[in-house]
Amino acid sequence: MSETQQVFGAESQDLEGGTLSNRELLRALLRKPQFDICLLLVLTFFLMAAVPKVFTRTDPRFCELGKSQQGHQPGHPFGFDIQGCDYFANVIYGARPSVLVSLVAGVGGFLVAGLLGLLAGYFPGKVDTVISRVADVLFALPGLIALIVILNSVPNRSIWIIVAIIMVTGWPQGMRVMRSTVFSVRNREYVLAARSIGVSPVRILRKHVFPNAMAPLLAMTTLGIGGLIGLEAVLTFLGVGLQPPSISWGSQFGVATSYRETPHLFLWPALFISTMTISFMIIGDSIRDALDPKLLR
Repeated sequence: MSETQQVFGAESQDLEGGTLSNRELLRALLRKPQFDICLLLVLTFFLMAAVPKVFTRTDPRFCELGKSQQGHQPGHPFGFDIQGCDYFANVIYGARPSVLVSLVAGVGGFLVAGLLGLLAGYFPGKVDTVISRVADVLFALPGLIALIVILNSVPNRSIWIIVAIIMVTGWPQGMRVMRSTVFSVRNREYVLAARSIGVSPVRILRKHVFPNAMAPLLAMTTLGIGGLIGLEAVLTFLGVGLQPPSISWGSQFGVATSYRETPHLFLWPALFISTMTISFMIIGDSIRDALDPKLLR
């Protein structure tokens, strides 16, 4: 009995020495001014997507053709679109699909890639072979072109269909990152100690392997959310994303390309997309630095 307790004690000390607690991680992140600023910006975009009426009381679909393509006016800081709708309200309401697609696809992709990477890395036999071969098949698909072809074959493209297709085609890269990290973690002392005393594989994966292997995937996912925002805009711009009457930044880009003499139609959605993408990338860099002691400055 005492020998078992010693093994558990050594396992616990090794685990605690290799990872930051949630409170320590939060403190390390909040000490970075760039993280604080970007987090505030991201939370503002989330609020904008969840409760757009906090930012504007104007109905984005109320239009006056007599004001078509006019510039900013009192009470209308972004001017009007080609139908005479308030463009500020349209940009505010356009945040919801962009935020929802990127966030749900990012979190869902993290969970799928994390689970499959755990299984492939911890069980290097048949399980690893099956998961890796499926990933190879998806890797062989030509990225954006595959998404365009798949989405073009779907008649009614809702937000959830777009999210599902992005998740199905996007998990292999994250899985490979997780798998390679699990390979290095599975043979550490605390994992071997847990195995030697008969701890179940599920408990080992949940308590010891995943917390110590998730850092690269978490940083990659946070960085990737910024890219997903641009991906949703590109798909909608190309006509295979969200369909009218949905309002999104991508659809506003599509309209703006036909009216180049009205630059504000392009400027505002581009500014919002760029700000949100860069904010997520900086947050991802900060999380990576905080979770990896080798990168701490």
